Amino acid sequence: MKLTHRVKEILSWYESDNPGTKANLARILMEGQLGGTGRMIILPVDQGFEHGPARSFAPNPAAYDPRYHFELAIEAGLNAYAAPLGMIEAGAASYAGAIPTILKVNSSNSLSTTKDQAVTATVADALRLGCSAIGFTIYPSSEYQFEMMEELRELAEEAKASGLAVVVWSYPRGPILDKAGETALDICAYAAHMAALLGAHIIKVKPPTDVIALDAARKTYEKYPVDASTLAGRISHVVQACFGGRRLVVFSGGEAGTSEAMIEMARGIHAGGGNGSIIGRNTFQRPRAEALKLLNDMAAVYKGTV
Repeated sequence: MKLTHRVKEILSWYESDNPGTKANLARILMEGQLGGTGRMIILPVDQGFEHGPARSFAPNPAAYDPRYHFELAIEAGLNAYAAPLGMIEAGAASYAGAIPTILKVNSSNSLSTTKDQAVTATVADALRLGCSAIGFTIYPSSEYQFEMMEELRELAEEAKASGLAVVVWSYPRGPILDKAGETALDICAYAAHMAALLGAHIIKVKPPTDVIALDAARKTYEKYPVDASTLAGRISHVVQACFGGRRLVVFSGGEAGTSEAMIEMARGIHAGGGNGSIIGRNTFQRPRAEALKLLNDMAAVYKGTV
């Protein structure tokens, strides 16, 4: 695998990491249609844990089978496939080496009344299954945010010592935030920055809106304004919050939307300097042919060919 100049540049940002971790980051960055560009599309399939099987897979029953997601990610030429323990175990041998995998090591579920996640897998599991990275969710603003951050600290230390990369889902939610606040520009940038400070190699956040949620932050944005009028401008600010663009940041696909909306979102992420999309339900809930077309069209946006 010959690394491109762009991937070498990105790897240089991670100055404390060992060769194993950098090699696994390179595996993700060099894979698929976007290999070598510094852009990524990742398929995350943890929604069965988060929302339940019917809400996740009933629109496309083939997706109940974990092998479907390996095959979708491979056929679409994606950079990586992320899932909880059981789903990766269900295809780990059949698809070994076919696509980089990210083991999601904590999960929540819709039967819980708390904004917390259980640790459901280990670094040893990720190594056993041949994964390139672990994935971990934190909920900034939750009553349990500090415990989650401490769990991440321990798992990230072990993962990096073992040569794995660390992907952090940073989703603000908690008592001081309403629904609009969870995707507000200031909150998304803050959440992304926290993930970077916690040592993430790849940061996942939601695309920000033009809302400013915190009064204290509003005063700063009024004094030092950023372009919040376009998605590209807002993405650029989140990228800026990730160490001036020296950490990889990808954006979720959000609630169900049209293919056109997903492609338009990709255009904004691309124009704003984001590193790509991590998109689940908006792909695997579609018929396979439609999902493949959407992912190909998004990849073309990130390649700059459309």
